[in-house]
Amino acid sequence: MLDILLQEESERESGETGPCMEYLLHHKILETLYTLGKADCPPGMKQQVLAFYTKLLGRIQQPLLPHINVHRPVQKLIRLCGEVLATPTENEEIQFLCIVCAKLKEDPYLVNFFLESKLKAMASKGSSGVITEDMLKGQESLTADTGQAVQPEEMPSAAGAEHVEKEDDLLQQADDLSFSMDELNVTSSPESSTVRPNQDYNLVNSLLNLTKSPDGRIAVKACEGLMLLVSLPEPAAAKCLTQSTCLCELLTDRLATLYKALPQSLDPLDIETVEAINWGLDSYSHKEDASAFPGKRALISFLSWFDYCDQLIKEAQKTAAVAMAKAVRERFFIDVMEPQLMQTSEIGILTSTALLHRIVRQVTSDVLLQEIVYFILGEHREPETLADINRHPLRHRLIEHCDHISDEISIMTLRMFEHLLQKPNEHILYNLVLRNLEERNYMEYKPFSQEDKDVVENGQIAGAVDLEEDPLFTDLSPDNTLSTQEWLSASPPVSPEHSKNDGKTEVHKIVNSFLCLVPDEAKSSYHVEGTGYDTYLRDAHRQFRDYCVICLRWEWPGFPRSLEKCNLEASFFEGHFLKVLFERMGRILDQPYDVNLQVTSVLSKLSLFPHPHIHEYLLDPYVNLASGCRSLFSVIVRVVGDLMVRIQRIPDFTPKLLLVRKRLLGLEPEGPIIDHMTLLEGVIVLEEFCKELAAIAFVKYHASSTP
Repeated sequence: MLDILLQEESERESGETGPCMEYLLHHKILETLYTLGKADCPPGMKQQVLAFYTKLLGRIQQPLLPHINVHRPVQKLIRLCGEVLATPTENEEIQFLCIVCAKLKEDPYLVNFFLESKLKAMASKGSSGVITEDMLKGQESLTADTGQAVQPEEMPSAAGAEHVEKEDDLLQQADDLSFSMDELNVTSSPESSTVRPNQDYNLVNSLLNLTKSPDGRIAVKACEGLMLLVSLPEPAAAKCLTQSTCLCELLTDRLATLYKALPQSLDPLDIETVEAINWGLDSYSHKEDASAFPGKRALISFLSWFDYCDQLIKEAQKTAAVAMAKAVRERFFIDVMEPQLMQTSEIGILTSTALLHRIVRQVTSDVLLQEIVYFILGEHREPETLADINRHPLRHRLIEHCDHISDEISIMTLRMFEHLLQKPNEHILYNLVLRNLEERNYMEYKPFSQEDKDVVENGQIAGAVDLEEDPLFTDLSPDNTLSTQEWLSASPPVSPEHSKNDGKTEVHKIVNSFLCLVPDEAKSSYHVEGTGYDTYLRDAHRQFRDYCVICLRWEWPGFPRSLEKCNLEASFFEGHFLKVLFERMGRILDQPYDVNLQVTSVLSKLSLFPHPHIHEYLLDPYVNLASGCRSLFSVIVRVVGDLMVRIQRIPDFTPKLLLVRKRLLGLEPEGPIIDHMTLLEGVIVLEEFCKELAAIAFVKYHASSTP
């Protein structure tokens, strides 16, 4: 039959229906075949029918699905697929469903033929008993929609065709009834309790069943079919997909199940280094894997399914994507992951934070990323106060974990935030930092008078505060710090608006301020080749370019907000995130090397963002800070003051420092333990960090000055 139809089509002009095709359509041959396939009579018939439908839809060029005598039997055949898992016909079922999906992808409007009214769906489940008898008086055989009330085994093929014609009339009547669920006096059965109003989407339901197939290839094909369906632009289909099918539940329940199957303790390094995950290639043999570790199979399964959810949401029609992402947030992140992240067991915190870090790194869908960001940080955008930093408990807990008693937890949480900051989502940086800098109330505002101008001409800085008199620097004595003049002598004239008369001179001063922060006796890089400031310039240039691309669509201002428009009276709080980072930075001389590297890495990433307030607050040493406020520069100045005092107490400080640097670079073999190792490593990180900040300031200035 198929050969005849194909030959007929090839001999006729495109789009012209030949007599054989006319016969197939008018005599409802597909209905007859469906009835025989459902009955599987003779045995093996279902397989043959599915294969015939698949080839017919796949090979015939003219559009067949718009014909009622094609899409109606196709619809019924869809309901037979996935009913029982691991049947001999599973392969044919998935091929058939995928060809229907492909046809819908070609012409998305056709999906409306596959959104079925609930009344039909109930009838198809043989649940006519739950519809009141009065309503369907004289229509007892309504259940014949899929032949449930008929015994197809006893029906010869001719009778089948006759029955199908009757069935059509009944279906039409059922369509005309179009009762709402309320009007039908339905007593909810367990099956119908999850069913939501209006429509059924059996194509999705059948594919969802087949995603549970024990045969991995069938499950992957079913996932591909779903990927095609969610991307259809028809709003009715998207609504039905998320409201009338179990798609959201399946995605989230499987995520939760796979997450719970993970071992309680996994090495963070294993979580991080497990190969790039691709949901369609989730094949893994423990025996062949040289780098296997306990729980690797479970981890790959979890990350593969997360990757599938991510890709599905990325491809989905907008409303469907939002609904699926919200479900993942509520049913997986909040219900399953949050208790793990909020626990007190250090091993549990470390494992769950490492998994969150991996998820943050892996997510590519903007819609899902948005939900993850709201899960981690909350949706607040107003300035933080010390009193309300606990408004979003998870955010508070994670930021506190950046300064945890366990260095491993601190490093892992800081890495998670570092990767979060690199994601293309404006809310991340705004929530963590920008909302607290919006009013620029970290600045002391003094209107620029003629008197100030005279002072500037006499070599002093307008409004400069002597460091020894600043409340922040009460612990520094004149003996152990550089003089104010040395710190700030070459400052350019600054107005309240920080206008630049000669910008190049100013950037030169800023760069030098950072490069000269660490005193010469505490520097060691000039003794080692290839560790100069210029090596940071290349990295800063590349990274800044990447950040600019991310931030382009956020429409950030090019200049700081005018001070006249800012509320400088409001008390300044840098926010919980910067508070913890500054406190960590202040202890750089007493912390392990790895922690210091991670803290400075997060701060340098923050400094790279091209927002004028971030630049001013983190990278401008000449900002006239309001009383009691601190900036990144002032925090480093205090560390240097502390360092100057401590250097005096360490004999042979410079040779020891140089030896430690060479060991860290691998230029010197490991030898006997050196005294004050933590301090010496901290000094090296501090010197490198100041060079990095100088490079970032330089690159940002030149990027803003070139048209």
